[in-house]
Amino acid sequence: MLFQIATLPGQDDRDNEDFAAATSGVLVLLDGAGTPAGLDTGCVHSVAWYARTLGGLFLAEATDRTRSLSDALAAAISTTNARHAGTCDLGNSGTPSATVVVVRLAGESLDYLVLCDSVLIVERAGRAPLVITDGRLERVRDGLDSPEVLALLGMDEHAVAVLSEVEKFARLRNRPGGFWVASTDPAAARQALTGSIPLADVTAIALLSDGATRLADGFGLLGWADVLAVLREDGPGELLRRTRQAEACDPRGRRWPRGKASDDATVVYLALAN
Repeated sequence: MLFQIATLPGQDDRDNEDFAAATSGVLVLLDGAGTPAGLDTGCVHSVAWYARTLGGLFLAEATDRTRSLSDALAAAISTTNARHAGTCDLGNSGTPSATVVVVRLAGESLDYLVLCDSVLIVERAGRAPLVITDGRLERVRDGLDSPEVLALLGMDEHAVAVLSEVEKFARLRNRPGGFWVASTDPAAARQALTGSIPLADVTAIALLSDGATRLADGFGLLGWADVLAVLREDGPGELLRRTRQAEACDPRGRRWPRGKASDDATVVYLALAN
């Protein structure tokens, strides 16, 4: 089994808060939710620490094919909690969190779990790609995002405006009517999108953090089938290179309004021989 992983930080002077890893039959990607300066998280650890810790534990749990992916994620969240409950306020609404995408090849099936706004693309021979993402965060964002905030990208006032928006989002995290993400509540794992696909129908799989999906769902420069074609022909690194190239042409977000000029971007890609 040959899989490829490519990742780039959103900024060279900040930690990459994405996490990606794979074992034989299990591929995992987490996108840590970046916290702006001034946000009280109640945690002495960084978002990158949280994504790495939860991601590694989840990968280990998910390799046990006797348990569901939801159970595996819930167990990993509980273990991560235990690792910093003594030093951190896990009840703080700003405590670190992360999106989660995982696929597991189990016999004749491909099992998947998607929590929050990272993306899973499943390529199927002779059919349109299956694109799976959790749209609840986007619905919350549509209700809260202010056009004025996006218009401030690259200006001094932007950081203050983003902090205010993030604080609003934190109050809707892991609540009915809001959105669900991996954080301190193991019950969030039950809110993930899960399912199984016949493995015989699958020709390739791609897991992408939202920083790596911009060419398709943010900028409209590629369709999902085009994204898969780039991955198949030139690899994940080329998709990230094209993403950074497009972002560099619009650093102030005038053509493509967005909260960050560049975001952490990660792709995990697996081509299957059928």
